[in-house]
Amino acid sequence: MNDMWKTAYEAARELIDTAGLKPGQLLVVGCSTSEVGGERIGTFSSVGLAEQVFGGIWEAAREAEVYLAAQCCEHLNRALILEEEAAERYGCEPVNVVPQPKAGGSFATQAWKAFSSPVAVEHIRAHAGMDIGDTLIGMHLRDVAVPVRLSVQKIGEAHLVCARTRRKFIGGARAVYEEE
Repeated sequence: MNDMWKTAYEAARELIDTAGLKPGQLLVVGCSTSEVGGERIGTFSSVGLAEQVFGGIWEAAREAEVYLAAQCCEHLNRALILEEEAAERYGCEPVNVVPQPKAGGSFATQAWKAFSSPVAVEHIRAHAGMDIGDTLIGMHLRDVAVPVRLSVQKIGEAHLVCARTRRKFIGGARAVYEEE
């Protein structure tokens, strides 16, 4: 375990706890290892950095029994890598692609290697998300995303933005809502 692993773990753990994720829910993570390493997104894919960042986040997700979905880069249209079991549970149709460091990204490539039965899918509706290096994960969150401010604001040199989701409020002035 090194500092990058520890920082990624702490950020993921804090998000999981703050968002109140329950076992079996989805956490989407987009990660630019170029940005983590202090370079411009898409210019310096790093397998070594991906191993460290993914390792910390993956450990936190496993402890919480949360499914992790790794967002690929734009070259794979921001497809996602997740466990086949999660894809089946959430009704996601697998597509045929295997991420590579420069076509999918190093983080997604690491997820593919680590998962027991990985698949790629085009769309999910995650319950929370981590955007490491401005990778634009919003398209993979449920409809109402709420920013979550963490004590960890960067992983390496990459800007960290996190969100949780909540149910929509519907019904207007006469409606009664659950507190949570």
